Amino acid sequence: MKKSFAAYRQLFVINGRLVAFSFLMTFYSSFGQTYFIGVFGPHIQAEFDLSHTLWGSIYLAGTLASALLMPFTGGLIDRFSLSSYSIAVAFGLLVACACMSLASGPVMLVVAIFLLRQSGQGLASHISITSMARYFDRERGRAIAVASLGYSVGEAVLPFLAVVLIAVMGWRWTYASAAILVGVTLIPATLWLLSNHHRFHRRYLSQLSSQRDSAVSNVVSWTRRQVLRDVRFYVMAPGILSSPMIVTAFFFHHLNVAEAKGWSGEWITGAYIFYALAGIITVLFAGPLIDRFRAERVIQVMLIPLMGACLMLATADRAFWVIPYMIMMGLHTGLIHTSASALWAELYGPQHL
Repeated sequence: MKKSFAAYRQLFVINGRLVAFSFLMTFYSSFGQTYFIGVFGPHIQAEFDLSHTLWGSIYLAGTLASALLMPFTGGLIDRFSLSSYSIAVAFGLLVACACMSLASGPVMLVVAIFLLRQSGQGLASHISITSMARYFDRERGRAIAVASLGYSVGEAVLPFLAVVLIAVMGWRWTYASAAILVGVTLIPATLWLLSNHHRFHRRYLSQLSSQRDSAVSNVVSWTRRQVLRDVRFYVMAPGILSSPMIVTAFFFHHLNVAEAKGWSGEWITGAYIFYALAGIITVLFAGPLIDRFRAERVIQVMLIPLMGACLMLATADRAFWVIPYMIMMGLHTGLIHTSASALWAELYGPQHL
């Protein structure tokens, strides 16, 4: 155990700024994550007189549009410098939060959701995990684990904070505050944390060149076209892709679930702390396991906690069951955040992530 956590400390010795940057990107991705946006749902529905179906359709439209664009916008990280790409995404997140605070109707809500999902849930997360998978090799599991802690901290703090701020200043000013926070903290922090990244990137390019020139190198970076021709990708995709869809559906409608079960909205929102703690513990242990046994072994168990969470939500009605439900969800997301990202780098190489 001591040896594992000593290895975590070593990560910060290798490149503490890059690790801290990745943590911040996953944390700030929360503004576009379902568990954060879902807190605003009842207030948005009330202001615009939206039914559950219409609000869900607005969210679906924005999310699908973002997903369709991700193969293009996500691939740009391979063509531009990390600092330029990250600043552009951070600025996009600022604009997204501002658009949400200024939304005047369903059409603008679709645009705001699209921007939040694209810049927050999509690209901010993509930048963080891709950076860790690309620039760390032997310590890849631990590096991704540290970056994934940003999700857990965001899940623990931001939904509850949003509930408090909405009660004090309303949902619009709460999202406006998020835009201001991105502008005064994330953008300057990104500029500083990546100010010396060009040196680290040059070392990565040198290693990549050496691997290409070496006749004995086993490191091969697949292109997107090659991956899409690989049977293994289609075998793994259903299990990996089903997770965000299921988790998104539950967290987007968690207040509706609470109402149907007879639970208070404050109770289920407050229970996010158990989800976050379970996620933190899971990623800290999953990182060393991935480095020791490889992600392809660790990922085999990731769907078991999700199955347990689904069964609990389907069969349990007592409010107490929210706690084990959130713990199981945290175990699952902790596993998928670390193992799925490391798996792509292990199987297909780090260059075209």
